[in-house]
Order: sequence, then structure tokens, then C-alpha cells
Amino acid sequence: MIRLRPNQTVLAAATFVVAGLLAALIAWGAALVIENRSAEAITSRLLTEGYAWAQVSSDGLRVTLSGTAPNEAARFRAINLAGTIVESSRLVDSFEVTPARTVEAPRFSVEMLRNEDGIQLIGLLPEGTAEAALMEQAQSLTPGADLADMLETSAYPAPDTWDSAFAFGLRALKLLPRSKISVAADAVNITAIASSEAQKRAFEAELAQNRPAGVKVSVDISAPRPVLTPFTLRFVIDGQGPRFDACSADSPEAQARILAVAGAAGITGRPNCTIGLGVPTPSWADAVSSGIAAAATLGSATITFSDADVTLLAGEEVSQASFDRVVGELRNALPDVFSLDATLTKAKTAVTAGPVEFTANMAPDTGRVELRGRLTDDRLQLAVESYAKARFGVDDVYVATRLDPELPDGWPVRVLAGLQALAELDSGSLLVRSDTVEVAGLTGSQLARARVSQILSGELGQGQTFKVDVKYVEALDPLAALPTPRECADRVDAVMRMGKIAFEPGSAEIDSSANAVMNGLAVALTDCSGLQMEIAGHTDAQGSDTGNLALSQARAEAVMLALQGRRVDVSAMRANGYGEGRPVADNGDEAGREANRRIEFTLIGADDMPVRKPDITQFLTPADPAPADAGPALAIPLTSDTPRPKARTPDPAAASMPPETAAQDDAPLETDAPLAAGEPFTQAKEAPDFTGDTSPSLSLTEPTGRPQPRPATDG
Repeated sequence: MIRLRPNQTVLAAATFVVAGLLAALIAWGAALVIENRSAEAITSRLLTEGYAWAQVSSDGLRVTLSGTAPNEAARFRAINLAGTIVESSRLVDSFEVTPARTVEAPRFSVEMLRNEDGIQLIGLLPEGTAEAALMEQAQSLTPGADLADMLETSAYPAPDTWDSAFAFGLRALKLLPRSKISVAADAVNITAIASSEAQKRAFEAELAQNRPAGVKVSVDISAPRPVLTPFTLRFVIDGQGPRFDACSADSPEAQARILAVAGAAGITGRPNCTIGLGVPTPSWADAVSSGIAAAATLGSATITFSDADVTLLAGEEVSQASFDRVVGELRNALPDVFSLDATLTKAKTAVTAGPVEFTANMAPDTGRVELRGRLTDDRLQLAVESYAKARFGVDDVYVATRLDPELPDGWPVRVLAGLQALAELDSGSLLVRSDTVEVAGLTGSQLARARVSQILSGELGQGQTFKVDVKYVEALDPLAALPTPRECADRVDAVMRMGKIAFEPGSAEIDSSANAVMNGLAVALTDCSGLQMEIAGHTDAQGSDTGNLALSQARAEAVMLALQGRRVDVSAMRANGYGEGRPVADNGDEAGREANRRIEFTLIGADDMPVRKPDITQFLTPADPAPADAGPALAIPLTSDTPRPKARTPDPAAASMPPETAAQDDAPLETDAPLAAGEPFTQAKEAPDFTGDTSPSLSLTEPTGRPQPRPATDG
């Protein structure tokens, strides 16, 4: 038996302990290597397959998978991929799955494209009557034409505003022959082309009147430049001063140059000069400027440009020497393409007995046309009678002419051209003689004078004399009779200066003392359909912020409802309450609080609109004094029963007539002065009397979320 000494025993024990520690360290290292390699391998495989949302962690031989999977299928595939690297028993599934979302309803929309070739329909509609109504409308508008139907339907319910937006889109499709209309539940976008500026304004007015509530509407209607045939300019200097009977330009630069020369010749204001297509030469502005300057030098002359034909007629007071000098200079200044015919009027030395003439008179009230004077033969008489009946109406023409075969050459052309020019007016007269054709009368179109000159210069030919005396009457203009948004807003401001819209303390009930003001607002907003205006309610600072905000909103809505009850079109108005957030005075005293309790009317998008103060005496009773800053009177009848002038049926032959050029320059035309205020066409009815008005308020009567009265304050 071998016995170990004590020191040997200790050494053996130490050796055993060291060996154990070394073995444990080796085992721990091996487990760590296996653990890291397993996690790295699984992570690499998951990233390679696109599972970047998965995280991998290891703890010994256990591998934990965590992260949020987009769906259950992705979670299952990630676990299977990890199971191909390590044994499934070593995997711990800690994945989460994104909760399934409710399937949302699709966005319903439809795009309608209409032109001369047909209609195209693209979009997604709710199931029901919408698709059938759209197809029926499209087929009725283009019978026999191709109809591209790319519509689909879905069984989801439509949003609340879809029906009103879709109905507005159908109305626009029917109204606009060349258009693109995009309809969604919250917006309708319209892009269209009109044939003239007048048609553009008519389209915009009708769309504004039918604008749906709660739907954003965007309208972009363009009108191409007209083709002017013939391209005409007529400048006159006589006893009435210088003026344009017709003015045409081929570009804004040419227009500015022509008007500058006319201003130097004595024309004041901003005359109407149409920019159109069909100019005979790029040197039009050069030739016209030279012609206007020549007429101004003569001092009494008429110069007419009809395409490349130029006719200069000097007055009797012009000397022969001046005439010869100016004509020679003008002939030298005109570009080669232009042909000049110049005539010096000679003073009449004798009076011929029995004038050879033809006349036509159109009555202003009835439109009846009486034809008198001489015609060459039965064929011309039949042609004149048939043409007059076609233009003025079968029952509105009276013929009392005589036949004279000895009439001058060109008589039929003069008569028919004169009748065509007369048809452009609302009332007037025509005089045809051997040496001249004269057209005079009243019109509701600012471009009628130019159109008459254009017709006569084109039909009579170069060197022929004619005279145009046409007055523009605003009361006859169906478009001018409608007030602009700024004029409507000015009327409202005038009424609000009469008094205040007061309410019962702490409530949205309109006080009876405000009846006169509310009725005045209803009168002021006559003919203001589709007016985009904000009705804003404000309170003082007494009470809570939320209570004041709710009260101001209810009061603004009460005013809008009261206007609607008085037959005011409020479809484009909106009521907003601002509570105490926009004070106009100090809330520290009663006077300031009273000023802050108010209703305000603001025109939406009014930054670029001209400002004009109306005459508020139209709304005051005889006992009320007019404020000192009332401003000039407006000759605008505001009563709903004021008769409107009847619009004449447009002439199909007038398709070449230049459109209204107000879009080019918003300044008022000064070529033809309106009739004086005392003449029949500008008579306005007497303003209504509100002193005896005791009618009840039409404000809100149902307690639909309206704030309760606050007895302690008058917020």
C-alpha cells in the first residue's frame, strides 16, 4: 500500500480541480459557439428569404424567434425555415401577428369625357341606379355615336355626398358639349371648352347656381380666340369726338399699340379692342397705327380696315391740300399688302327732290320691324321680306315698299347688308341711300357696334360709305343685369350698416328687432345665386371657450337658415362660429362686449374684386337718415319683381362675332356711354319699407345640439 505524503495529497486535489474547471470552460465555449452559429445561420436564412421582420436570439441550445409577422402564413413559413437549420425541438415561437383589418370600401369615382365624337365613361360606381342613369344620359346626348363604357360597380354603400356630386356631374355633362368631368364623393373637377366668351360666362353662371353643398367643385372653362371675318377696324373722328366703331387686334402687343395710338388721337378710357384670329398680315398693327394717326391729322375723317382693304373718308371741312398730303403720307406708310381708297367729301350744293332710300325701323318694346322705301323688283322684295321674317320673326315684320327699277347699282347688297346689321340690335333703324348706309339703335351687347361695322365693311366692300350710331344700354344686357359677387357683398355691407342682428340672451334665437335687417338682407341678395360667402358668428369673452364657440356656430347657422326661409340661395354660403377668438373691442366693459357680439358677412375669394359702395338708401325706410359715407348710388333694382329685358334669339350667322373680351380687361368699356339714369331702361323700383315688419324670425326652432341659455350673461 502506497501512502502519499500530505503535500502530495494537496497537489493531487489541486490538479483534479484545475482539470474540472478546464473541462467546464471547454464545454461552455463549445456551447457558446454552437449557440451563436445556430442564431447566425437562422438569421441569414430568414433575411435571404425576405423575412426582415423576424429577430433571432439564442440561450444555450434554445433558439427564440420573435417579431411581428404581417399575417399567419408568414409566421408559419418563418418557423419552417428556421426548422431546416436546427431541430424544431430547439425553437421557441414568440412571433406576433398583425391583427386583420376590416376591408375598406373602395373610392367611388367616375370620369366622363365628351366631345363631337362621342362620350367615354370610366370609373367605379356603387350598385344601384347610378350606372343606369349615367348610361341613359350619355346615350340621349349622343344618339348614334360611339359610347365607350368602361364602368364597373361595387356592392359597398356610397358616401353621403355621392348622390349630390354625381347629380351635379350629370348636369355638367349635359350642359358642356366639350368637357372632361371627374366626379368623386367629395369633389367634382370640370374642364371644358366654350365656343365664345359669352358662352363661357353662361356655363359658369349655371354651374355656380347648381353647386352641391359639401362638395368641392373646380371649374376651368376656356374660350378660344374668335375667328374674325373680315378682320375689321373702324376709327371715326367727327363732331362727337374720336371713337372706335370696331377694333380688332391679332395679339395683346398689337392691341396695346393700337390703343396707345388711339389715346394719342384723343380717345379716353379703355375702348374695347378684340383679340382674334384671321389677321391678313403680321403688319396689321403697323398699318392700323398709321391709319389712326392719319385720321387724327385730318381732324375729321373715318378710316376703315377690312382685311387688307383700307377706306379713308375725309370730312367736308378738310382742305384739299391737307387731304392730298395726308393721303400721300399714308399710302407711303402702309405695307404693300394693303390697298387704300381715299375720298374727300364735297359740300352739298343742291337738294334733290324725293330721296331714293330704303328704311327699316325696329320698335324697342315689341320688336316689330317696318320696311318702307324702294326696292328694285319683285325678286328683291320677296328676298328682303323672307330674310326679315327669318331674322325678326314671321309675325313681327310689316312690309310697305314700292318698286323702282331705276335704283343705283348695288342696291340689293346694301339693303340686305343693312338688315343683317340691324338684326344685331335690340331696337333701331336702317337708312339705305345711294351714297351711304346708316344703322342706329340700342343694344344690350357691348360688341354689337363692332359687329355692325364688321358686317357693313365686309358686305359693302372697299370705298363704300356707311355710318354706325349704336348705343350700349346696360339694362338690355342679360349678363350685365346680374350683380357681381362684389356688388352683392357691397349690398350686404350696406344693409348691415342699418342695424345689428341681435339674439335672445344666451341663445341662437334671432331677436324680433332684427327683422328689418334680415328682410333687407333678403332683398339685397336678390339675383345673387351661388354667392360664395361666409356668415361668421362671434361672441364676447363671458362664459367658457367651448360654450362660446358652440353658441357662435349656432347663431351663424340660424342667420343662414333665416335667409333661406326668405328665399335666398344659400347653397354656396357657409356658416362658421369663432366664439370669442376674434374680438373687435375690449371685453372689459359692456360697450366692448356688445361690439364683440356680432354677425359678419365675408365674400370668399374677394381679393381681386373691385370695390364699389352701394347706395344704402335703397334699403332704408323714409324715416331713416342715410349715413355720411354711404357713397354714390347704384342704379340696380333689387326687388324680386323687377322686370328683366327679354334676350333676343342669337343669330346663327353671327358665329364669327368676337366674344366678349371682358376677360382680357375688366375695366368698364367707355366706347358707348350707357343711357342716362332717367331713361326708361334704368328705372329701379322703390325700396321696400321695413318699418311695419312684424314677421317672426325663421331661425332654428329644434334643440339640435344648441347651447342652453345662460341667464347670467349675454354672450
